[in-house]
Amino acid sequence: MIQTLAFYMFAFLVVASGVFTIMARNPVHSVLWLILAFFNAAGLMVIVGAEFIAALLVIVYVGAVAVLFLFVVMMLDIDFAELRAGFIKNFPLGIAIALVLLAELVLGIGAYRAGALELGVPDGSAAPALDRANIESLGLVLFGKYLFLFEVAGIILLVGMIGAIVLTHRQRPEGARGHQDIGKQVRRRPQDATVMKKPEVGKGVEL
Repeated sequence: MIQTLAFYMFAFLVVASGVFTIMARNPVHSVLWLILAFFNAAGLMVIVGAEFIAALLVIVYVGAVAVLFLFVVMMLDIDFAELRAGFIKNFPLGIAIALVLLAELVLGIGAYRAGALELGVPDGSAAPALDRANIESLGLVLFGKYLFLFEVAGIILLVGMIGAIVLTHRQRPEGARGHQDIGKQVRRRPQDATVMKKPEVGKGVEL
């Protein structure tokens, strides 16, 4: 009984948070509603026994992605008047996209009711291991059968990170403000770290 009540509570809060996320006028409020939706989705995952997915939702999505969105939105100087003007300008295009998505949704529901596609017979290799927790079963599958795909995904993410660093890196000219000379920093002696100056009264210090 309590599981049913918890499910309906979390499900209602997820749907309500999603609606408020897209209906909020303030972008900061929208991100906060999104964080609430993630928390309630994690609660649903706990109810169905997927503790690892629930932990990922809280740690990765709430702790990293949503907080990053929040900081980015708060640092942006958003002109709400211009934002509303752009909304009115692109309203017909938004309606067209919404109609296309609605047609796809209706088509998908119709295809689902017509019957699922026969994609093959499961071989049982991805079945949960007996007498093991959810996370242990997931680890056995991820680092067993799908180890190669997991490593390839890690390499792709690493290449993407290196590419982002290379694209955004700007080489500063010698002597420019903020330029670092790593060799000079390493060779610096402790006694050269600070210099005592005794300026005369009314005169500045020459650095």
